Amino acid sequence: MRKFDPWPVFFKREWKRNWPFLVGFAVTGTLITKFTLGLSEEEAKNSKFVKAHKRIPEVIILPPDLSFFASLTMDGLNLKNLITNEDV
Repeated sequence: MRKFDPWPVFFKREWKRNWPFLVGFAVTGTLITKFTLGLSEEEAKNSKFVKAHKRIPEVIILPPDLSFFASLTMDGLNLKNLITNEDV
C-alpha cells in the first residue's frame, strides 16, 4: 500500500490562502527596486526623504579594544573620519 504524502495537499491549500500576499510582495519589491535604481546620485542627495533620514554621523568614536573595526569597510560609512579613544 502506498504511503500518503501530505506535502502536495499542504502546498495546494497554503497557495490558495497566500498567493495574494506573495504576489503583492513581488510587485511591491519590483516597484521599489525599479524606482530606487532609477534615482541618480544627485537626485538622491537633493531628496527631502534622504536629507530627513540621514543618520550616518560624521565622526565615530570607538573604544580602544574595538579599534580593529577601523580596518573594515562598511557601506555608506565614511571610515576616514573614524577616531578611536586613543586619538582623543
